[in-house]
Amino acid sequence: MCGIAGFIASKNLDYKTILETMVLKMNHRGPDSNGTWFDDNLKVGLGHARLSIVDLSESGHQPMRSNSGRYIMVFNGEIYNHLDIRKNLDKNLHINWKGTADTETVLEAIENWGIEKTIENCIGMFAIALLDKKTENLMLIRDRMGEKPIYYGWVNDNFVFASELNPIKSFPFFNNQINRNAIALFLKHCAIPEPYSIYENIYKLAAGSSITIDIKSKKFEKNQYWNTQKLASKSFTSPVSVTAENAVDQLDELLKDAVRLQMNADVPLGAFLSGGVDSSAIVALLQAQSDSKINTFSIGFDQKEYNEAHFAKKVASHIGTDHHETYISATDVLDIVPKIPKIFSEPFSEASQIPTYLVSKIARQKVTVSLSGDAGDELFCGYSRYQTAEKYWSRISKVPLSLRNGVGNIVKNLPSGFLNSVLTPFGDLKDKNGVSINKVDRLLKASDLLSFKNRKEFYGKGFMTHNLEAEEWVLKSENLETLFDKNDLHIENYFSEMMATDLVTYLPNNNLTKIDRAAMANSLETRVPFLDHRVVEFALSLPMEYKLRNGTDKWILREVLYRYVPKSLIERPKMGFGVPLAFWLRGPLKEWCENLLNKKRLDEEGFFNSKIIRNKWEEHLSLKRNWENQLWDVIVFQAWLDEQKNK
Repeated sequence: MCGIAGFIASKNLDYKTILETMVLKMNHRGPDSNGTWFDDNLKVGLGHARLSIVDLSESGHQPMRSNSGRYIMVFNGEIYNHLDIRKNLDKNLHINWKGTADTETVLEAIENWGIEKTIENCIGMFAIALLDKKTENLMLIRDRMGEKPIYYGWVNDNFVFASELNPIKSFPFFNNQINRNAIALFLKHCAIPEPYSIYENIYKLAAGSSITIDIKSKKFEKNQYWNTQKLASKSFTSPVSVTAENAVDQLDELLKDAVRLQMNADVPLGAFLSGGVDSSAIVALLQAQSDSKINTFSIGFDQKEYNEAHFAKKVASHIGTDHHETYISATDVLDIVPKIPKIFSEPFSEASQIPTYLVSKIARQKVTVSLSGDAGDELFCGYSRYQTAEKYWSRISKVPLSLRNGVGNIVKNLPSGFLNSVLTPFGDLKDKNGVSINKVDRLLKASDLLSFKNRKEFYGKGFMTHNLEAEEWVLKSENLETLFDKNDLHIENYFSEMMATDLVTYLPNNNLTKIDRAAMANSLETRVPFLDHRVVEFALSLPMEYKLRNGTDKWILREVLYRYVPKSLIERPKMGFGVPLAFWLRGPLKEWCENLLNKKRLDEEGFFNSKIIRNKWEEHLSLKRNWENQLWDVIVFQAWLDEQKNK
């Protein structure tokens, strides 16, 4: 795991200093060594910050040149099957290998097979910048599912790219304006979805795609070499015919092999463990193939409604890992929140970023690589929202849209005080964790759901957009269309459509962004076995009845897990990686938040409608409404803005 950066300059600059500064800005991604390379004729610079995982010697140093000298490459990620690729290359070729790094494997494969065949044969996660001196092209390539990030774009007339925004911002004369439309997107989704970034003219390379830039003309060509949408549509339309028993056997073997490949490291390796189905399955398969006890890590909360640490401890005890757990206190929260802008480099507000950062910090004390159970929900129908959305849409869709709109508008126009007085006699309402729910919030949320005209909008806006009025909150902003709004999915089964939507939107933009930045801030490499593309293809090809059976989510994955862990340790209501955010905002973070949401400050900065923000903040503090998610977005942006001012 590393950080990459570089540029195509439009004129003579102090290239060495620029590259060294860019690399220094992502030192946390690669603290072990760094390197730079520059071509005076082409005015192309490449930089690399290295976290040594495989081949710790100098032979793994980057930027790396191919044997012929045609290609120069910087690489972030891991190719788990690179030794198999080497064997295939060695069958017909006599390559003078200098070391055992996967970077060298990829370079020589490209030189001998070409880029397309090389990427097709790679099992792994990667962000690659490849200079072809023969064609005078620079190519950026991102892995299939979007585990590793690449930002790219223009700073004046210079083309720049990097793993994070801070190296790009260090480029001379950077003056790209904050994109107000991107702020509105952020308020909707807790993250800024690809291809956009918080800055104008700076973009994210989409998962499974590449761009090729002609160095002299600066023209570039985009290519989508892996399309999750098309794969999902095809697979869900024509699922494979396989018995349930054989399907479980196949998934067991596939996951075993994915974990086996991801165990390859020349440094200590462990795994995150929440005690849920996904992480428990990965840990069980990891320990089953390890000759010694593996290290596992979990986070607990002082508030019992959010705490799963004791479940993780029981699972770890049964599997036989060396388990480490830490509990989050209010003090921990106060220590971490000011760091969030630095960790994520652009506004990002998934509240579980806090425990994810902490568990990564704890893990880094023992290991350099940690496996994660991310993506199990998207692949095997694990989110409870899937069943909720399907249940309510099947009922709501039977009512004419005009009638639904009328009822919804009536409810939304009633004073919240009146609604509260009407709902009070119905008693306390609690969520699945036993946390009290504001009944007015729930009713108004339901009234919003009534207005959506089709099931794609019902899920995308009703369940995956938590601020439908973002353009009103952000001054001078307009709606930007993303895959959250429009995608090419044409799937008859509603569950399959929701899962596929999450695979191309929520997974890369939210979950994978969170784990990459939180872990890399601690110089920890994370690996996600569920995103081995062979596992993804198999999961997508399965009939829905093997994922959701008689109301039981992730049925097939549970069946695999029960071969290693007793059912009694796993069967319980799903909690997720939630955090007591509403309490934090009213309690230990209140003073910090009040400063960021100060009316005078909001008006002077000019990004938000201060009247709306202050009203929501006061309602939240008074317990009239729960605006935790919507306010957290604004608070995180304000903290990020503070960080930019102080640089």
